[in-house]
Amino acid sequence: MPDLHDTPQKLIDNISKVIVGKKEVIELVVVGLVSNGHVLLEDVPGLGKTTLARALSKSIKADFKRIQFTPDLLPSDVTGVSIYNQKNGEFEFKQGPIFANIVLADEINRTTPRTQSALLEAMQEFSVTADGVVRNLPVPFFVIATQNPIDFHGTYPLPESQVDRFVMQLGVGYPSVQEEANILTRNVKESPLEDLQSVVSIQEIVDLQKVVTSVHIEPKIVEYIVNIISVTRNLPGDIKLGASPRASLALMRTSRSLAFLDKRDYVIPDDVKKLAYSVLKHRLVLQPRSIVRGLTSKDIVSHILKKVAVPV
Repeated sequence: MPDLHDTPQKLIDNISKVIVGKKEVIELVVVGLVSNGHVLLEDVPGLGKTTLARALSKSIKADFKRIQFTPDLLPSDVTGVSIYNQKNGEFEFKQGPIFANIVLADEINRTTPRTQSALLEAMQEFSVTADGVVRNLPVPFFVIATQNPIDFHGTYPLPESQVDRFVMQLGVGYPSVQEEANILTRNVKESPLEDLQSVVSIQEIVDLQKVVTSVHIEPKIVEYIVNIISVTRNLPGDIKLGASPRASLALMRTSRSLAFLDKRDYVIPDDVKKLAYSVLKHRLVLQPRSIVRGLTSKDIVSHILKKVAVPV
C-alpha cells in the first residue's frame, strides 16, 4: 500500500480553494470521511455548508448525489423503487440517489420522519433493503447532512436515534471581515467551485479508511475515552440522556483518524480532547432546567474534560 500520509492534506488544501478560513471544519469533515462515518453540518443559512459538501465531492473522483429534502419526499425517492418492465414482464429496481459514494442530504430536517428513517439502515449498515432484497451501497459511502438550527417552520427535528448515527456534528460559523472580503474577491467572476479539480481517487479513500485502523491506541487512552463517556451518563442534574457506546466507538475512530492526519501512528490525549465536543454535542440531551440556566452541550463537555483525569 502506498504512503497515504499526505493524502488527507491534499484533500484539505483543495477544499480550502473554495471554503475560506474554515480549515478546522474542513479537517474535521475529512476526519469523518476517513473514519468511515457520517457528518451533520448545522448552522445558519449562507455559511457554505452545501458548498463544503460539493467541494469535497469534486475533490474526490467519486459518484456524488444531492438529495434536497422536502415535506413531500418519499422513502422510495431516496432508496429507489421497482418499476414494471413491459418488455420482459418483470419488475426492475431503479436505484435512488442514496446509491452514491458521497451523498449530500440537504436540509434533512425538512422531510418527514418516515423519509428520514430511510437513511438509518444506509448509514449504519451501508446497505438498503427494498422489496425484501438487501442491496449494498458503494464503497466508500459518506453522508453529509445539513440543517438550519434557527428556522423551525415546517421542519421535523431528527430523533436521537438518527443523530446518533452521525459520527460528528459541526458548525461552520461566520467568517471574519477579512475572510469575507476574500470570499467576495474569489467570486468576482465565477465560483472557484466550478473549476475545482479532483486530487484524490476512490481507492485512496478506501485505503485511508483501512490504514487508520492500524493507528495505535494505548489501553490508557481507551480507558480515558470510556471514562469521558461514562461521566455523561452519571453527571447529576444536568444531563437527561448520556452518550451510548456508539459515542465511545466514534470518539476512538475519529481520534485515530486525527492522529493519522497529524502524521502520527499513535493517538495522544489531545486528539480525544480536540474531538470530544464535535462527537458528543448532538448525543447529549440536557435537562430542561439546565437549558433554562443557559447551559449548553459545550459547557457540559468542557466540564467533563476538566473532571476526567488525563492519562500521562
